[in-house]
Amino acid sequence: MERERFVVHLPVVATDLPGALRFARAITRSLRYLADVDRAETTVSEEEAQCVRHRVFCDTLLDDRRRYSRAAAHDGPCR
Repeated sequence: MERERFVVHLPVVATDLPGALRFARAITRSLRYLADVDRAETTVSEEEAQCVRHRVFCDTLLDDRRRYSRAAAHDGPCR
């Protein structure tokens, strides 16, 4: 039987978007031991505009089909 995917929405309070992105990176990094958490697909949105999502991590696919683990707006090329 194939397992389904779900999205868990966890509202947090931050002073601005960069703060919310830092918070999301910290949360996902603290959960790296859980294989079922797709950290690379983490996004942040404002509570009143949940359809506008901001990626937390770069969405570049690597050769082994994993996502690049740097911040979405990182400097320099993806490796």
